[in-house]
Amino acid sequence: MSYQLIYTEDELMSEHSGLAPHVILGQRVHGGFHADGRYQPPRSLGREQALEAWAAALVDRGGEVFAADSSLLTGIRLPNADQQKVLLRNGLCRWFWNGLTITGKIEARGRLLAEIPFPGLQPVIVEDISEMAIGHLGKGLLVAHGLDEGGTPDDGVAGHDVMWFAARDLAFGAGAHDDVDPPDNIARPEAGQRFMPELPENVEGLISLLTNLLIIEFRAELGFAETQEILRTADLFADRRDEAEEAAEIVERIRTDEEIHVRSLCIYLGELCSVTFRTTDGGTVGGRQLIERFWDGLVEWATVDQPVLNAERVRPDLEAYIATQPDASRVQAQFDSAA
Repeated sequence: MSYQLIYTEDELMSEHSGLAPHVILGQRVHGGFHADGRYQPPRSLGREQALEAWAAALVDRGGEVFAADSSLLTGIRLPNADQQKVLLRNGLCRWFWNGLTITGKIEARGRLLAEIPFPGLQPVIVEDISEMAIGHLGKGLLVAHGLDEGGTPDDGVAGHDVMWFAARDLAFGAGAHDDVDPPDNIARPEAGQRFMPELPENVEGLISLLTNLLIIEFRAELGFAETQEILRTADLFADRRDEAEEAAEIVERIRTDEEIHVRSLCIYLGELCSVTFRTTDGGTVGGRQLIERFWDGLVEWATVDQPVLNAERVRPDLEAYIATQPDASRVQAQFDSAA
């Protein structure tokens, strides 16, 4: 079959026409609605067409879209959705508030994808990548991803960061609790470590970013689903039930937006597995060898090491928070039984 495989940045950033604007709490946010009420993610007209074409072309060349999904992220989640409900039912609402705030601030960091330069991959890849997604990373794809996360504030259009803050304020009311900041880093600590020494360091950094982003997207998918479950629990947010339902719908739109990110990243990694890299010593190495080596180590960290470390980090804070309740022993017992 014949596909369009080369796109301009304008094509990759193009929007659907005729959409009703997406407004939350008086703030214009990205995306919009078709006449039948369906939500349409931003900058998806050209991107969706391009991703479909690149995925098909990859398969035609004998490759495959990178096979991974959020189900691989097993391990402890502390607190889990049922434990969050225990906290909320006992008036301990700040933990969930903090989670929504931190998620919004982490999303805001994603705007860096639209702001910082990344190295081109063609100089280190033997095959011509001009008709691949990885040949368009610096031609609109990473910019679009970044703008999805952090919006275009200069145009008055917000992204996922503000959508999370709006969902939080709908569920709790604005200013219900103090502000909170996220941890400095949510990816695997890699400072000073080389996992792909065959490649220039800046190229390894880009590949590391793409693989870490996919893990972060998978972790987010699990967290977003739990957030919706909590917001839609009938006995919670009893005095703001309609607002909590609206907040859950906002999270659903964010999840719809994120689907294009996961799809994109899986295509990028599938293409990287299919090509041949030029090494710094003048040789070559298959992309699959590099990507799978790095990915296997990253998954080990995300499914074995990180969940345990995170649980150990937050458990004392959770126990101290529960201890502020007059009937702390009862609440702690309920919390533990919900694990």
